[in-house]
Amino acid sequence: MTSTLKTWDILALGFMTFALFLGAGNIIFPPMVGLASGTSMWPAALGFLLTGVGLPLLTVVALARVGGGMPALTSPLGKAAGIALGVAVYLSIGPLFATPRTATVSFAMGAAPFVGDTPLNLLIFTSIYFGLALLLSLYPGRLMDNIGKILTPVLILALAILGGAAFLVPAGVPTAPTGNYAQQALAEGFLQGYQTMDALGALVFGVVIVNAIKSRGIQDARLHTRYAIAAGIIAALGLGLVYVSLVYLGAYSAQLTPDATTGVEVLTHYVERTFGAPGLWLLAAVILLACLTTGVGLISACGVYFSHLLPLSYRTVVIVISAFSLGAANLGLAQLIAIAVPALYTIYPVAIALVALNLLSGLWRNQRLVFVPVLLVALCFGLLDGLKAAGLEGLIPTALQTLPGASMGLGWLPPVLATWAVVVVLDRLSGNKS
Repeated sequence: MTSTLKTWDILALGFMTFALFLGAGNIIFPPMVGLASGTSMWPAALGFLLTGVGLPLLTVVALARVGGGMPALTSPLGKAAGIALGVAVYLSIGPLFATPRTATVSFAMGAAPFVGDTPLNLLIFTSIYFGLALLLSLYPGRLMDNIGKILTPVLILALAILGGAAFLVPAGVPTAPTGNYAQQALAEGFLQGYQTMDALGALVFGVVIVNAIKSRGIQDARLHTRYAIAAGIIAALGLGLVYVSLVYLGAYSAQLTPDATTGVEVLTHYVERTFGAPGLWLLAAVILLACLTTGVGLISACGVYFSHLLPLSYRTVVIVISAFSLGAANLGLAQLIAIAVPALYTIYPVAIALVALNLLSGLWRNQRLVFVPVLLVALCFGLLDGLKAAGLEGLIPTALQTLPGASMGLGWLPPVLATWAVVVVLDRLSGNKS
């Protein structure tokens, strides 16, 4: 037991945080951003970095300040609303979407090229995958050792090889941007960053990071905050490098995979062309390690959260989550992505507003007065964006579809900012802090 962490332990904590974030979405979506944005790759990459790196880092900072858990972050909302938001986030980032996706992407890129893409092979692979993830999740106190010091260095080496090749051995030249990237590359990149689920993941992983620090005997809450922020910065730097290299890889692969519909195709074709058969083994190692570490972190975080919320042990919860995720994973990657998009468009505005309000929490006299109206408006307009993403624009009033930023999927932002401005004035007039 120690009172402070050594430099190598801080690095290991940062590596663990990086590995927790670097999962399925982080690998498969940046190449598609690059492929579609083409010559506008840099504005698109910047937008992607804002939601894929900036928001998760700010979320880790906010969680570290309040103690590393969703209950503290949502406390100004009241117990019932806080639990409802927490459950929605944990289910989205856990057994409903993100956790099953780590297995399906692992299979699509790490196993299917060798064994064939059949339902039976998917079932066998995901059964083994979640069995291993469950085993690692049953010992959350060892996550920093198992992931931070063992798995992540191997993952970083493989990613360095892939990222270096993207710049040194491009597959072609960028083409003209397509779709929304032609007019609003920055905004489209920002929205595509939702798909990584990193900001939601940060809400979940905060407790894992703080628990890893506590497992080293660190009891000082100020040190919890300091080390969590250091880990967040290390992870953000790593994620930024990965995203930029993968966006670049996708942009320069237009001639190689002009009709690609997923990042899986872009990466597989590029790696096979550049490295041959050994490259596919390298890609399989990258994907399996990246997805497994994230899957373990998600299962562990959900286990901690729901074991405190329900009269169930941590062990029971992680077994149930692993079993449910196994079933969901066998729906297939395309189906999981299609289902997840409307949910993410609904939840992300609320998550962004929640983190922003917590980072500025020292300014509010009455936190409930500020939090409740702002998050309620964010939820309402997030639901509208979710309906639009689901192809149900006909249910949305025309006036709401013409709000500033609505065409870019950011129609929620002006109403949230307007609500915030009003409640800030009311907060200043509310008297003493509560």
